[in-house]
Amino acid sequence: MDTKNIAKFVFELGQLRRVSHEGWKLLGIRHPDTVAEHSLRAAQIGYILASLEGYAKPEEVCSMLVFHDMAEARVGDLHKVASRYASADETRAAQEQTAPLEEIGTSIFNLWNQVEEKSTPAGIIAKDADYLETALTGQEYLEQGHAYAQDWIDNVAKALKTESAKKLLAEIQKTNSNEWWQGLKKLSPT
Repeated sequence: MDTKNIAKFVFELGQLRRVSHEGWKLLGIRHPDTVAEHSLRAAQIGYILASLEGYAKPEEVCSMLVFHDMAEARVGDLHKVASRYASADETRAAQEQTAPLEEIGTSIFNLWNQVEEKSTPAGIIAKDADYLETALTGQEYLEQGHAYAQDWIDNVAKALKTESAKKLLAEIQKTNSNEWWQGLKKLSPT
């Protein structure tokens, strides 16, 4: 294996830290999350969702989500309005990204493709985790006063396939994103 190609690939993955999730800019959000930030939380959700679904290898789903948006390092992130007029060949980009990595690249492309095609139980769970991460971000923006973020949540609700994801989305919609830290602040003696 040519380690030079691996080094170039991991530098390319770093580009995902610079690619913004463009759709949120439609709401007037100046600095939305990056694709890398989205991928991290999606992978974390994927592990949990796979466990809830009783999938034997939740780490496989997590791995899929680490790579699920890798093509966006080359093609950027097209939001749904832009994709009405322009398209990006993410499959070609992913194939070209992974081809120089030989067997490792074949494995990574296979992980990517299962999410893209929703062709396996793990791919379906991974896609649901991807959608849930978008819903979580939408919920956070909704709480900040961006009423049209509800559109993202509604679209996620229509797309989810697994029962665990549907239940989790219902709970996300009833939970304030700040609840997790309520009661955790250390009180100082007066």
